[in-house]
Amino acid sequence: MVFERLFGEGGSTDPEIRLARWRLRGSILDSVREKVVGLSGSLGGTDRAALDAYLESIRDVERRIQRAEEQSTRELPEVVQPAGVPDTFEQYVKLMFDLQVLAYQADLTRVTTFMLSRELSGRAYPEIGVSEGFHAVSHHGNNPEKIADQAKINTYHTQMVAYFLERLQATTDGNGSLLDSALVLFGSGMGNSNEHEPRRLPLVLAGGAGGRLTGGRHIRYPAGTRLSNLHMGLLTKLDVPVESIGDSTGLLPIDPLSGV
Repeated sequence: MVFERLFGEGGSTDPEIRLARWRLRGSILDSVREKVVGLSGSLGGTDRAALDAYLESIRDVERRIQRAEEQSTRELPEVVQPAGVPDTFEQYVKLMFDLQVLAYQADLTRVTTFMLSRELSGRAYPEIGVSEGFHAVSHHGNNPEKIADQAKINTYHTQMVAYFLERLQATTDGNGSLLDSALVLFGSGMGNSNEHEPRRLPLVLAGGAGGRLTGGRHIRYPAGTRLSNLHMGLLTKLDVPVESIGDSTGLLPIDPLSGV
């Protein structure tokens, strides 16, 4: 589904196949729009609102068609549409990361989010020697064996993210790599999952953000600093200034260091 949303239903990243498919969808949308506009005047308020929502979904597809046509000359590796969900968790995660790299490479999107493990996940990880579900392990009760299992899962997930960063670094973008251009935030909403403690969060910022972020640093902010302050600081670096996000109390300075 992700592949089709990015590249259409042609089954390949080949630009000619993609463009032909997108243009066919465009011609279908044109005929639908004409019929819908004629219908609008005869509807009541509730039905008109539903119709407007439908039209907006059409406009969204049209915007994606336009975007795909603008990027059709961009060179991409030849990639065939995935046949389905891979058999293993690791293959699945890497495939999803590969699709995100392709989306950036084709400049079809500038923002992606990806959840490695949902809350209350009962997933076990026998491939790394953890037979108990992730959520049960996270409430370890200070049991050393469960803490060790949780560390294995966290390490496993972090290795997946490292794969994503390596793929970004290996992909050329301008005079550098996609990693030089990107900003990747990886972490968790829990500092101590055993106690549902949302403080002292371990977070990783990777990438150069187009030269706006200096790496190789460990920053420790004062106790009580809001995560939403970090989000505000990052948006400011990306020239998207906002007055507040959630429970934010002000901008968090990324530069200079506030403490190491």
